[in-house]
Amino acid sequence: MRLGIENTVTVITGASSGIGRATALAFAAAGGTVVVAARRGAALDELAQECETSGGKALAVPVDVTDGPAVEALARRTIETFGRLDTWINNAAVTLFGRFEETPIADFRRVIDTNLLGYVHGARAILPWFREQGTGVLINVSSGVGKIPQPFAAAYVISKYGIVALSDCLRQELWDVPDIHVVTVLPPATDTPLFQQGGNYMGRAARPMWPIYDPEKIARAILSAALAPRREVIVGANIRAAIVAQRIVPGLFDRWAARVVEAKHFQERAIPPTSGNLFEPMPGYARVRGGWKRPRQRLPVSWMALAGVLGIGMGFGFAGLGRRS
Repeated sequence: MRLGIENTVTVITGASSGIGRATALAFAAAGGTVVVAARRGAALDELAQECETSGGKALAVPVDVTDGPAVEALARRTIETFGRLDTWINNAAVTLFGRFEETPIADFRRVIDTNLLGYVHGARAILPWFREQGTGVLINVSSGVGKIPQPFAAAYVISKYGIVALSDCLRQELWDVPDIHVVTVLPPATDTPLFQQGGNYMGRAARPMWPIYDPEKIARAILSAALAPRREVIVGANIRAAIVAQRIVPGLFDRWAARVVEAKHFQERAIPPTSGNLFEPMPGYARVRGGWKRPRQRLPVSWMALAGVLGIGMGFGFAGLGRRS
């Protein structure tokens, strides 16, 4: 376990908004040095100033993570500037909503290029440095949908499953360097601007599904993982329950997800087809929160139904165990 964040240097991709921005501010408030990377240079400069006001040191480096050489240059610049690099947080993400066969293949590919290959570029850039110094923490921010499938967001879900697999593979390759850690963080739906900026071919505006978590909570989980690395960090009891339900009664879970996601993940407000921020950043969303969370949220019928599905599945599971005993 590392004793503190004060003397560490951390790179955070996708830092201009949402979880990445909240994480940069959390590390800076703890006294750490952060290198914030994303496509929006002006937003990064503003964030770097906020980080330094919070008590940390900061460097803003505009980077598109789909550009492998640029990500390698980010790692080199960090080490040349600060003389070390302790934690790398792969966090950059975009999303795409729509029926699988109705989303343009160029948009689909862009999600994979950003969310999955962007993480591959980050890992390839940093692991040689980590091996040379014999220590380091690579944190890959996946999602709850990296463990449980979801309709109408196939490219995003595929990329998040891929991140989980990437982390698993890297741990096996790094078994002989015990002080290099690979952590996968799986957040639930979070109050960020991701949903306003996503590519969308559903014809209806997207929104996060309840329960919606504070981005600061995810940032604290990432900070904790940097200080005391472990294989996986699943944030939210709802994600754990969904993982269990999907494994125990996959057929029931598929039908539940198909109906609930279409009904709850999209608003009644119609919107025209859009690529969102997949290829170019959108103005106006360089902030931590998306404005989705409402106070005193109550458990909706959909999650009561999931609890019922989980209970039924566990009942069948225990019944099966009883027959085998």
